[in-house]
Amino acid sequence: MQQQPAQQQSMQQQATMQQPPQVISTKDALYLTDMMSWNLLAMKKAHFFASQCQDPEVVAAIERAGQMHQRHYEQILRHLQSTNQSTTSLQ
Repeated sequence: MQQQPAQQQSMQQQATMQQPPQVISTKDALYLTDMMSWNLLAMKKAHFFASQCQDPEVVAAIERAGQMHQRHYEQILRHLQSTNQSTTSLQ
């Protein structure tokens, strides 16, 4: 039983990449598109639900959640843009 956590830990260490690959697969591109869609949808839902609430504390909490999803969306977008620009400059 001691071996299983050690194996999982070594697998997690191997899966960590120091830098993103220069080229991503179609499957990775589709997953990135999905992640952006999920964050955009969560942002929109949070905005809608915040507008439906009357309790200021609940509104603030929902708005913070929406802002978190917006930051994630923008972070993915910035990363994709910087990767695209570096790929374009290599050509």
